[in-house]
Amino acid sequence: MRTRISILTAATLIVGFAIASLTGNRALGGVVLVAGGALSAWWMYQFAGVRRTIAVVVIVFGLFVLSHPLGHLIGAWPSVFTVAAIGAAIAYSLAVPKSTADTGSASVEERV
Repeated sequence: MRTRISILTAATLIVGFAIASLTGNRALGGVVLVAGGALSAWWMYQFAGVRRTIAVVVIVFGLFVLSHPLGHLIGAWPSVFTVAAIGAAIAYSLAVPKSTADTGSASVEERV
């Protein structure tokens, strides 16, 4: 599930930007971002609980905002891929099963 959440997080950012770029319709890209973000947040909530879900949503939203000025520096697509990779890594690292996150007692093998 950790992998699924992280892949969806990255794919949402990439596909949302691709649709906005290809169609010229930023709102349509925004619909993809909202839909993918909602599904990713739902999976995260069910898997890791509310606190970790809020953390990932806030961080990924911040990355989305950061991608815009970063795009002026390094280019639009490199910016999108950079923030998508960072968002996926953060989502993966915070997607710890509720029981493990609550108790902190699971072994390293159980977390992976």
